[in-house]
Amino acid sequence: MSSFDLNSFIDRCVQEDVGDGDHSSLACIPADHVGKAQLLVKQDGIIAGLSFVAPIFHYFDPATKIEMLINDGSPIKVGDIAFRVEAKEQVLLKAERLILNILQRMSGIATHTHELTEIIKGTKTRLLDTRKTTPGFRYFEKAAVKLGGGENHRFGLYDMIMLKDNHVDFAGGIQPAIQKTKAYLKEKGKNLKIELEVRDFKELEEALQEGGIHRIMLDNFSPADLSKAIQMIDGKYETEASGGITKETIRSYAETGVDFISVGALTHQIQSLDLSLKAI
Repeated sequence: MSSFDLNSFIDRCVQEDVGDGDHSSLACIPADHVGKAQLLVKQDGIIAGLSFVAPIFHYFDPATKIEMLINDGSPIKVGDIAFRVEAKEQVLLKAERLILNILQRMSGIATHTHELTEIIKGTKTRLLDTRKTTPGFRYFEKAAVKLGGGENHRFGLYDMIMLKDNHVDFAGGIQPAIQKTKAYLKEKGKNLKIELEVRDFKELEEALQEGGIHRIMLDNFSPADLSKAIQMIDGKYETEASGGITKETIRSYAETGVDFISVGALTHQIQSLDLSLKAI
């Protein structure tokens, strides 16, 4: 995530949205008119993305003045004002949609993440996101998960080995998948953690027999089967539960003592939070 280039992202967004000019504003707003606006909260939740507001406004005009009234990751309620901004009116109008798109989606993710972390509070289990993110927007979505109290799984295909069902099937089974992976890492001189997905107790037994991994993902196990699997693993490896875990069932999974629960819906089934940038 540290390699993310915000200015390049803004460049692409401006090209997509502004093109050769914001003709609606250019047609009726004088270039030298300065105005004020404020971010109005229209739905309760967790605010996320405020750290990107100043860089985006300053991309359009470094002279933009911003007064933050709420901290990133804070609870918000209807009627709150998150920040006030003073800038040329054309700048306010040009940056408005990009600012709102980022804040609304990030806040929706942070809100849902916070809701789930509250449900599993008091257990040892930590909530993880996945790679089921919006193309080009992963940096923001994973940042929102952390602001909501969750943790990030791997960021991409390059920072962790994750042997899922298709890897295992293409490789010829659990044992060859692990063996080939360890040989590859040794050959390439890479020090990456290995996570292995298992679909049933037979695959779990094969994984435990082969060893040489760091975490076992137990996919689509019931809470009862998950408890049994965790007893079999007996602390030798980190454990992760995944697959169809919902708001209604997540507490029962956490109470098994699993180390992590990964929920793809944190980022791919989210309703954006209702926020609005209004002229003062």
